[in-house]
Amino acid sequence: MPQFPSTPSFKLRGKRALVAGASSGIGMACAVALAEHGAEVTLAARRTGALQQIAKDMSARGWLAEVLELDVSDVAATSEAVAQSGPFDILLNSAGLARHSKAVDTQPEDFDAVMGVNVKGAYFLTQAVAKGLLDAGRSGSLINISSQMGHVGGRERAVYCASKFAVEGFSKAMALEFGPAKIRVNTICPTFILTDLTRATFDDPDKRAWILDKIKLGRPGEIEDIMGAVVYLASDASALVTGTAMMIDGGWTAD
Repeated sequence: MPQFPSTPSFKLRGKRALVAGASSGIGMACAVALAEHGAEVTLAARRTGALQQIAKDMSARGWLAEVLELDVSDVAATSEAVAQSGPFDILLNSAGLARHSKAVDTQPEDFDAVMGVNVKGAYFLTQAVAKGLLDAGRSGSLINISSQMGHVGGRERAVYCASKFAVEGFSKAMALEFGPAKIRVNTICPTFILTDLTRATFDDPDKRAWILDKIKLGRPGEIEDIMGAVVYLASDASALVTGTAMMIDGGWTAD
């Protein structure tokens, strides 16, 4: 009989995962995906009311879930919370903020708010989880939800694009730095995903037409489209994958 190779495991049993921005949308879906594959998931967000119900519903399915109040824009509090609650083998950072406008109308306070969450918050959250792993001498997988807008420009999205380009940059640099410790850093770059937060965009006929013209598969993204990618990047199946951006954009950036 020939000796066939074995497919690396997608299972996450025995792993602890921190999911920031877990109260809805992509973050909630990612938490479900990780828990479904065996990870012990810590649901984190600024407001814990929704998280408590999500954790309760996940526990009812036999999944392991707990809640952590976390505002990634508060760097000191975030670092302290991660140090006390960790170490975490997996980070899924879905915390983000968008304030769209024409570039000539951008206000400094909107610029600062977006950068404070999407760049500064993401940077220091990733740093905090990495520090915990380094101190414990453990490997890990750190995943930031970026965007296709971290690779292309977009209408009325100069600030948002700037923030996501920055996420792509620091994720690659951290991947180089943490690689020798077997800590991987990657990004997931979705196209427009249909959620409660994006519904207003899709309800605008002009914007919807622009989106569907750019997405070569001819449909908007759904949160389920992200879930498999999260499990892959979190698991041993992607053991040689670091410093890369996984595009889930329906072909938007291929044009």
